[in-house]
Amino acid sequence: MRAVDIPEPLIDSMARHAQATYPDECCGFLTAPPDPHERSALRTIVSVHPAANDFEGERRRRFLLRAEELRDAERRYEGTGLMVAGFYHSHPDHPARPSLFDQEHAWPWYTYVVLGVTARGAGEVRAFELDPDSSEFREVPLKVLPDPDRRSTVATR
Repeated sequence: MRAVDIPEPLIDSMARHAQATYPDECCGFLTAPPDPHERSALRTIVSVHPAANDFEGERRRRFLLRAEELRDAERRYEGTGLMVAGFYHSHPDHPARPSLFDQEHAWPWYTYVVLGVTARGAGEVRAFELDPDSSEFREVPLKVLPDPDRRSTVATR
């Protein structure tokens, strides 16, 4: 299991996507540089890319990324120094943790980011990885990297 670092602007982008699709689930891809040893204790997400929720049915509780869309994304990153490192999706009006359905359709090695969202906006964000031995999700540490371009404003007199 590896910890995940995500820059704040990417969290903001996922949150906007979740708010735009509310009350349905949103979904998308996470990209990161490849880990040459595949054993790194840290994965740094460098971009997120919204995808279509192609679930045929109740999209408020389910999402589906089609296999062709994943293959297209993988091809798009060939030779770029990036790879599809995981997926994100929202949980409208539910906690930011994977459902049993999410767990049953997940693959080991990938990072899964889940965002809680309500009518008031996006909230909690958590990261998970599927344990290959137990086939259960394990929460992994998630660190939001501050946006260096966002300056704090301090009131002065």
